[in-house]
Amino acid sequence: MCFPSFSFVVFLCFILFSLPAFAIKKSYIVYLGSHDHGPQVTTADLHRVTHSHHQLLSSFLGSTEKAKDAIFYSYDRHINGFAANLEEEEAAEIAKHPDVVSVFPNKAKKLHTTHSWNFMSLENNGVVHPSSIWEKAKYGEDVIIANLDTGVWPEAESFNDEGYEPIPSRWKGKCNPRDGVTCNRKLIGARYFNKGYDAFAGKSAHYNVSARDYVGHGSHTLSTAGGNFVPGASVFGFGNGTAKGGSPRARVAAYKVCWPPVNGSECFDADILKGFDHAIHDGVDVISVSLGGAASDYFYDGISIGSFHAIKNGITVVCSGGNSGPYLGTVSNLSPWLLTVGASTLDREFQTYVELRNGNRFKGSSLAPALPGDGFYPLISGAQAKAAHASASDALLCKNKTLDPDKVKGKIVACVRGDNARVEKGGQVLEAGGAGMILCNDKASGNEITADPHVLPASHLTYRDSVKVLAYINSSKDPLGYITAPETQIGAKPAPFIASFSSAGPNIINPEILKPDITAPGVNIIAAFTGALSPTEEPFDTRRVKFITMSGTSMSCPHVSGVVGLLKSLYPDWSPAAIKSAIMTTARTRDNTVNPMLDGSFDKATPYNYGSGHIRPNRAMNPGLVYDINVNDYCDFLCGLGYNQTKIHRFVGRHHKCPKSFKIYDLNHPSISVSGLSRSITVTRRLKNVGSPGTYAAHIREPLGVSVSVEPRILKFEKIGEEKQFKVTLKAKWSGAVDTSFGGLTWTDGKHYVRSPIVVAPINN
Repeated sequence: MCFPSFSFVVFLCFILFSLPAFAIKKSYIVYLGSHDHGPQVTTADLHRVTHSHHQLLSSFLGSTEKAKDAIFYSYDRHINGFAANLEEEEAAEIAKHPDVVSVFPNKAKKLHTTHSWNFMSLENNGVVHPSSIWEKAKYGEDVIIANLDTGVWPEAESFNDEGYEPIPSRWKGKCNPRDGVTCNRKLIGARYFNKGYDAFAGKSAHYNVSARDYVGHGSHTLSTAGGNFVPGASVFGFGNGTAKGGSPRARVAAYKVCWPPVNGSECFDADILKGFDHAIHDGVDVISVSLGGAASDYFYDGISIGSFHAIKNGITVVCSGGNSGPYLGTVSNLSPWLLTVGASTLDREFQTYVELRNGNRFKGSSLAPALPGDGFYPLISGAQAKAAHASASDALLCKNKTLDPDKVKGKIVACVRGDNARVEKGGQVLEAGGAGMILCNDKASGNEITADPHVLPASHLTYRDSVKVLAYINSSKDPLGYITAPETQIGAKPAPFIASFSSAGPNIINPEILKPDITAPGVNIIAAFTGALSPTEEPFDTRRVKFITMSGTSMSCPHVSGVVGLLKSLYPDWSPAAIKSAIMTTARTRDNTVNPMLDGSFDKATPYNYGSGHIRPNRAMNPGLVYDINVNDYCDFLCGLGYNQTKIHRFVGRHHKCPKSFKIYDLNHPSISVSGLSRSITVTRRLKNVGSPGTYAAHIREPLGVSVSVEPRILKFEKIGEEKQFKVTLKAKWSGAVDTSFGGLTWTDGKHYVRSPIVVAPINN
């Protein structure tokens, strides 16, 4: 055997270490602010913008050709900037350029649905009360609602255009049948954006490149916001009624920005920004965004930037708050110009019961088939049924290939929630020969149970009831039980309560802006589905459905988007902030037992869970007063945070002189939130009259340990549009840190009740 000489090894090492290092390129967004061309943008304008982007980047890369190769998006309509593949050092140098507002990585975001995986509600007998907001707003027929999501299934009945007039001439959007979607007078736009996804996933990724929805999420959310009336809608016959979106006669448009997950990443900032840029240009009135990611600085986040440009153009943007609850500080989409939505329950349940031989009976939820016969079946826990190679903990979760068919055959298996999808657990039980499944909540999931379309008889139980069922199984020599067939029940109590998965405040970027802003139905929501997938999304499931239940803040977000559409139809001149205020200040914080709303563990919920409360559409159309905010106010807010005035100028597209001082808690937000109350703090707010003349008096509910005074306590309004300013002074009643406490301020003229939550938190919260 021959070995290389020492001198040869040294020479080889010299050669290797002398080779140039090849830096890894990643995709970045270079954000330049706003364009100075007007709304009537021409092709020449677009070319000029793209050329300017090439010129800027070429000054760093050395040539125009290199710049053209690097850039995969030019944002050329309302948002100014580009997305490009760059080395980290190149991105850092570009960020120093005086024309650049920010440079940030093409970050990934996620859809905010809990994998199974009500306006779009099923009204009782399809009846809409004549006095409701729907009729007065003509069901939203004057508005256009956009959805940034997974696309659309155009054949869904919710998007049928029967009885629609021609598409408004103001509309600039389009559908291209070559993109997989043919539009009509209802579904008037469908575009897709995937270059940001490709920059991350690589061109080796194989997926359907089309505006068509192959996942079901986009069709579900879009139909919830603006789906047409569909009589006789149901899921396997459950919840039968007339389906309709929040603005059922609105026009709708789909902007596909989310794609098959790669390492959990599915929606990218580069594509999201492109979707916003086109939606604003196309002429939409509302943008619904059921996705989000980690909290980021306002100038370094695609949704934050895109939504600001939308707000600047009079478009309200509604976003989901995330599904990382019940833990505090998990809420996402934190920009103050966004309307951020948490998730709560309906009073409709799809009930199925678990009956034990010892006489106990527990109410659960499911859309599963019925068990054959009416006799008891043997019960076994996943841990007891574990395969020889599997751990007890994995088997208890009924993970893939962890159950022993010899132990499972013919039995009902109790599986604990967590890690893998709920319906996947049932699939594992079925594959092992099980007769049914009891899905047991873990402690974090509390009382939030979901009606999933399981492939075998199943029932989903609360944590408290799950503990009792597992105790019975583990302590009995011959445990037996039965699962009843599902039934639809209306009038469940208590309702609404906060879903356990719903992300909670405080806002970790700026706690002075309370998030979420509002909560809305987000559990077991029935809406349109794709024809490309089975209801469980499992490969062995060959069923197809027109409607499906989904849960998540993804589902609550479009409920609010639909209400925004109605308000926009009623009050076309209202600003996005006025619409947001009307929704927030008319919300409720009590459930249908007239007690304070609860969280998923049935403890008292707080504004960190629900913001201003659970949405009340009919009240929102007559709020009396609103807290209005304009673009200059948001600029002052950014000044107060210490943002560079030059960057603010580029962000907003015009000169803005920062005030000498601005306290960020003085932004005219409909909620009041302060931190670190070691001394008194005075907060300033303005109210605008949008109703009849009236005299409003202030009513205060003080947070524990805090005194609250309002000056003046009486506001008299004599005409519509009149604004009045007031100040709220908060002072600790004793020395030392004040624990987080909650109160409220209500202005009332005896007919209207304009409510604002008050949150006082320690400095480190």
